[in-house]
Amino acid sequence: MVQGDQLSASVAAFSSYSPEAASTRVRLYDWFDHFGLTVEAHCHAGLRSAAPAILARNLGKVLRAEASLRRFSPAGRTVLMSREASPLSRGGTEQRILSGAAHSVFDFDDAIYLSTSWTRSLLDPPGKFVRCVAAADVVIAGNDHLAEAAAAHARKVVMIPSCVEPDAYSPRTNWDLPDRPTLVWLGSGATEQYLEPLLPALDRLRATLGIRLSVISTGIPNPAMGGRDWIRFVAWRPDSYAVELARGDVALAPLADTEFARGKCAYKLLQYAASGLPMVGSPVGANRLALERFDGLTVEPRADWYDAVVAMLKASAADRAARAAAAGAAVRQWYSFTAWSTDWLLATGIDPE
Repeated sequence: MVQGDQLSASVAAFSSYSPEAASTRVRLYDWFDHFGLTVEAHCHAGLRSAAPAILARNLGKVLRAEASLRRFSPAGRTVLMSREASPLSRGGTEQRILSGAAHSVFDFDDAIYLSTSWTRSLLDPPGKFVRCVAAADVVIAGNDHLAEAAAAHARKVVMIPSCVEPDAYSPRTNWDLPDRPTLVWLGSGATEQYLEPLLPALDRLRATLGIRLSVISTGIPNPAMGGRDWIRFVAWRPDSYAVELARGDVALAPLADTEFARGKCAYKLLQYAASGLPMVGSPVGANRLALERFDGLTVEPRADWYDAVVAMLKASAADRAARAAAAGAAVRQWYSFTAWSTDWLLATGIDPE
């Protein structure tokens, strides 16, 4: 075990993104904050994205980050790695760091073993994934689907879902609807694509019920949703997203039923639940179990989103309140940092005392 007064010297955390990126923040730094841990942070070039254009614009930072990785000695250290240490590596860098540490943990919360673009395919995602999970002492997977993918190559796999701190949210206390109810969606620029197939249903909802939609993401208007002045694009900010969520009346969680989407960890649903929001979502991957636990409405692939959202909006305020209460209790039981603290500490080998 690593003692608290030795943490900064003994624990090193690696990621290819800065803590501002959702995955790095949720899977590593929110845990560090929960326990009040100080670690040696290696966030590659400190960027929020590893898109080729962004890496090219920050070439100096990228080169310095790569040099720093090559100098790092993992001997005698506890290493926690989220997804990868370098977006330019084919797995050798990660393998060296993980296999050379006194105790190493590889954590992932997406289907990173799939080729999602031609640029990423050049780095051999399946091979890189195998090298990472095989080199780590412990692999932490964000859901059962991901854990199964790692199990064939890893020595030990532990499933720990993405977690939230329920007390950091401002849950609703009134479920009466205004004349023009607000639907809310929370995500990233990369996942706004899952909203686009809902546009015909949302247009109908606007025409019949006068709904508004808040998209909490980059804050930049999405051209695919253009011409709709009732869609509000809100930038995600750590000091305001919880308040923005609580302003919604019903939350949306669409997903396409693909292999990549089945690897997602339902994080937005956890935030909806902590905000006291009744929700409507796609029962894909981890979403299915979360929707069941949170008493949300599910929309199967061939079902109509219009009907599902109308059903939630037409329900009584008492029904929506009951769903929100069930979700709030379930998120504390199944998806809070407190609920998974023992598992995380055992997997990482860290003693915060």
